[in-house]
Amino acid sequence: MEGNSLDEARRMIKTVDHMVYVTYPILKENRLLIKMLEQVNNAVFNIINAIIQHEYAYKRIRLYSDMRANMEIFEEKVAPRYGISGEHMLGIKQVFNLIEKHRKSPMEFVRQNKFIIMSENLETENVTLDKLKFFLTISKELLKKAEMTMTSDRNYF
Repeated sequence: MEGNSLDEARRMIKTVDHMVYVTYPILKENRLLIKMLEQVNNAVFNIINAIIQHEYAYKRIRLYSDMRANMEIFEEKVAPRYGISGEHMLGIKQVFNLIEKHRKSPMEFVRQNKFIIMSENLETENVTLDKLKFFLTISKELLKKAEMTMTSDRNYF
């Protein structure tokens, strides 16, 4: 299970990396920004899911049907074991929050190399290429830390 999630995450990260550094600079299509954000979100979700499943399999944590409870366990108990810093956790939460706002947004538009997400109370969030590069870096580091820790666990037992 966890291997498939990591393989899928690796594929998504590779796709986003190509889009950020090759496709987007050529096309300059700002609507790609939200597609890249969705891919990063899915990759990060898959990595976290694989980590949580791995920790559960080794009986280090309990799982709940509530995803928020599982995220709290991930942040408090699992992230330190994997060397995931507070800055990375903030980036992960930013990705999840932006996607949530995107899903709930009644209106979105493009302006000056930004994808703008507007909430019902007219607050705006923007997605830029620089933000995506930051999120992509976090997702790559998260994947690397997950692979290293999970591999060392398998070699240990």
